[in-house]
Amino acid sequence: MARNVYTVKQVNAYIKNMFTQDFMLNRIYVKGEVSNCKYHTSGHIYFSLKDESGTIACIMFAGQRAGLTFCMQEGQQVIVLGSITIYERDGRYQLYAKEITREGKGDLFRQFEKLRNELEEMGMFDSCYKQPIPKYARKVGIVTAGTGAAIRDIMNISARRNPYVQLILYPALVQGEQAKYSIAKGIETLDRMGLDVLIVGRGGGSIEDLWAFNEEMVARAIFNCTTPVISAVGHETDVTIADYVADLRAPTPSAAAELAVFDYSQFVEQVNLYRQVLERSMERRMEKLHFRLDQCGMRLKLLSPQRQLNDRRRQRLADMESRLERMMEENLGLSRRKLEDRRRRLEARMALGLTEGKHRLALLSGRLDGLSPLKKLGGGYGFVTDARGRAFTSIAQAEPGDIIRISVKDGRADARVVETESMKLPGSEG
Repeated sequence: MARNVYTVKQVNAYIKNMFTQDFMLNRIYVKGEVSNCKYHTSGHIYFSLKDESGTIACIMFAGQRAGLTFCMQEGQQVIVLGSITIYERDGRYQLYAKEITREGKGDLFRQFEKLRNELEEMGMFDSCYKQPIPKYARKVGIVTAGTGAAIRDIMNISARRNPYVQLILYPALVQGEQAKYSIAKGIETLDRMGLDVLIVGRGGGSIEDLWAFNEEMVARAIFNCTTPVISAVGHETDVTIADYVADLRAPTPSAAAELAVFDYSQFVEQVNLYRQVLERSMERRMEKLHFRLDQCGMRLKLLSPQRQLNDRRRQRLADMESRLERMMEENLGLSRRKLEDRRRRLEARMALGLTEGKHRLALLSGRLDGLSPLKKLGGGYGFVTDARGRAFTSIAQAEPGDIIRISVKDGRADARVVETESMKLPGSEG
């Protein structure tokens, strides 16, 4: 049979986890006699609590000693508030103390437990009665001492986070027999002023110093307040009835100021971020609207009567242009055919005329050749001119003694007229 074997560390860790999960052991009050008390140089306090039947080891760390108002000694009867868990290295459990009070103060704790249980049974701690704290408060009421460290911390933090938030102080008594009346009246007074949120609290102290915030009168004033209330009593380890009744608990007055007053610089950054997001969203929306507008404009143009008339007109013009082009092409083709026919006829006529001209030219050339002086000169004829080079065509142009020039085919000769005689040639008149 297989066995599960665990290390010492695993066992101690398991037991520690069981202690941690136990609600009672995480916050428990233990009464006993102080024994083996030792103040360590580190600031920690090591001691034991014992009674007639047993002993439990205890330790209070240096960070928790702020609320300790007395010096612990052997044999003292005390009540310790803390949590019980196991120290893994040694494998033993011990009580980690958060608050230590003398036994004489045990009555206060019993009163605290009794009132807390009564108010819880009434439902005054129920979450359904908790009001949300406004995120952007502009007027903040404060019920605390007018000269304490709490109001200074709240004012400093508020001025740093948001100088525009208005702080309204009700200087109340926070300690003593009359404190509960003063605190309750302050809550009621500020509640009637219509503020955004209230801070009720004070700085740290002993349980006696903080007891005014454990009074039923103060608890009922907080519960009946219509303005959201933030409790800020003492240090983080201090818990009062006011913390249970308030809409929100702050561990310290400084933390209450952080919760009540919003950071203006972050607010501005967030507003700028929202503006950028809104601008981008608007730009995208405008682009979409412009696109839709363009589409609608195009559709309107397409469907407009004027466009339809223009389209019909353009269609008619296109048809007429097509018809005109066809007619022009037909006329051009017909003209081309006529021109071609005329060109052929002209060419034929020119060819015929050329043939006739060549024939006539040949005839004329023959005739001209027959009439050529050179040809006649070749046949024994001559060409006669007077002394001036004029053609000698009549006997009347010469007188005896005149020089005439006779040209033949191979030269010329000059002669002197000795005698002239007129004669009538056949065919001549007179």
